[in-house]
Amino acid sequence: MKSNPFTLQFGIEPNQYINRLSPMDKILDTFRSENPSTRLFLISGIRGSGKTVLLQTISEELGKGKDWIIIEVSPEMDILKTIAANLYSRPELKKLFVKAKLDFSAFGLGVKLEDATQFYDLSFALERMLEELSKKGIRVLITLDEAVSNNQVKEFASAFQIETRKKLPVYLLMTGLFENIRQLQNEKTLTFLYRAPMEILAPLNQNAISRSYAATFNLNPETAAEMARLTKGYAYAYQVLGYLYWKYNVENGDSLSPEQLLPDYDSYLEEYSYEKIWFELPPTEKRVISYLVLNSKLSTAELREKTGLKAYELSVYRDRLKKKGLIDASEYGYLSLSLPRFEEILKMRAGEYLELG
Repeated sequence: MKSNPFTLQFGIEPNQYINRLSPMDKILDTFRSENPSTRLFLISGIRGSGKTVLLQTISEELGKGKDWIIIEVSPEMDILKTIAANLYSRPELKKLFVKAKLDFSAFGLGVKLEDATQFYDLSFALERMLEELSKKGIRVLITLDEAVSNNQVKEFASAFQIETRKKLPVYLLMTGLFENIRQLQNEKTLTFLYRAPMEILAPLNQNAISRSYAATFNLNPETAAEMARLTKGYAYAYQVLGYLYWKYNVENGDSLSPEQLLPDYDSYLEEYSYEKIWFELPPTEKRVISYLVLNSKLSTAELREKTGLKAYELSVYRDRLKKKGLIDASEYGYLSLSLPRFEEILKMRAGEYLELG
């Protein structure tokens, strides 16, 4: 029997997933351009929205080209040193650097070279590496998943800004929660990030989810559509519901309906995603969300009355929560929750929070 094509784990590319063709094509076309309008894209979205899968898909696609080098870094690494070490560890590039008489031994890369330029500043060393790669028509894509505003990321972003200003062949694809990217953008020396295009991931197309479920499980259109509606386009929910349907109805040979899967579905969503989302909300945002949890949908006037926020204050929080992927403001004058089963799962927490507040 085949293994379950869906996964409960964050940060890995599942066997069964739905491509986001619009942002993927936009980024690929831009980066592949002879004179790209930008060398940096930010990808943001709620936890579990598919940021990592999109990043991996784009990097794999670019990696198929002989003129691209893909380097994956972590926000917890010494990013500049990781990039330099990765480039120097490639035999064909090492020969190139040695031939150009570039000595990086001060950073533990290679051995000391006679009559060579020795570097002691890592940012400058990387610039010289990229200059040599540029002569060979080689481009370097750096992928940084789940960026945070720490010293390593800030140091790297500053160096990247200088390298792109000099039109060196380095590109950056960075993902992160909206609040973490905003914190980086607010750093005085990194305001250039405000000018970088940001792709905020919208929910997946429910028709695409329905077709995927129908094909994977040989379902009738009605059942597949019901499952798709239960996900509300949330990428992680698509994985969880698919995982559970496969586990019970394919592996165990049961005949459970989507409705019968809801107890497990709710448990996985709460434990792996919603609990953390709730915990990370600042107090006022948590209060706004709590009233929506308890009422499903509210007009902005009703929400102002319940929260005690002025119109301009509510507008600020509405914008933040929308960009975080938590609320739906598509119906004029009304707000509702974007994530599936959010009301049912967090009703008790929301009630307790408002009572204590």
